[in-house]
Amino acid sequence: MEYIHGKDQLLPRVASVEIRPDYHLLLTFRNGEKRLFDVSDLLKLPAYRTIKNVFAAAHVEYGTVVWPGDVDISPETLYLKSVPADVICQ
Repeated sequence: MEYIHGKDQLLPRVASVEIRPDYHLLLTFRNGEKRLFDVSDLLKLPAYRTIKNVFAAAHVEYGTVVWPGDVDISPETLYLKSVPADVICQ
């Protein structure tokens, strides 16, 4: 499945992830869009503190980003709270 259901729209799933400095992820979605997601705020939450030491182990499974220890971020969050990479990477 290429898309997931957002609140009022279909949102693309993650196709690939690249680790960037300062706890950022460069995401490529299945529709070809590249977007940048800042994970640093999530690292303050208990559920995400464990990925700080294994951040570089991020990889894509089932259309979203996952880490060891069964930690993931929903693809909806990754898409809706990220910014277009061309805005940042110019």
